[in-house]
Amino acid sequence: MQGLKRKLVYVGGYEVIGFIVGTAVMTALTGSGPGTTAPLAIMIATVAALWNMAFNYLFEAWERRQVSRERTVKRRILHAVAFQLTLVCYLIPLIAWWLDMSLLQAFLLDLVFIVYIPFYTFGYNWAFDKIFGLPSSAIADPVPEVEDGAAVSVEEPATTAERS
Repeated sequence: MQGLKRKLVYVGGYEVIGFIVGTAVMTALTGSGPGTTAPLAIMIATVAALWNMAFNYLFEAWERRQVSRERTVKRRILHAVAFQLTLVCYLIPLIAWWLDMSLLQAFLLDLVFIVYIPFYTFGYNWAFDKIFGLPSSAIADPVPEVEDGAAVSVEEPATTAERS
């Protein structure tokens, strides 16, 4: 799965799980009821979904320009941490405003998510790639093999029907 469909499926699944966990955690930590935390979780999920789409677009554009396009553990960690750190810049003011608290209090509340989300993002991305395959940005272009200094064309493997 590639393109916009991949991004929509990715973000939809990511945010649904995030909404459920986020509402439960905020309800437990703030003592507020779901009537207060669920709308905040929806706003957070909306901001996160929009930023997730934009961030992944930018990340994949960067990834396409790299010599190695392999999704290594190091690259996955970079993705997860960079996403979370940039998202926090949007969310802390929103949390402070909605719950009528200081930026420091909002930061402390969000600290739980700051620690949790990179692990969640890493695991979700890994599972998503295993289930749906890698995006085109992470698939290396086939390099022609060289035989005695002359380029040899690389053919796609035959399908089962073609081998019969």
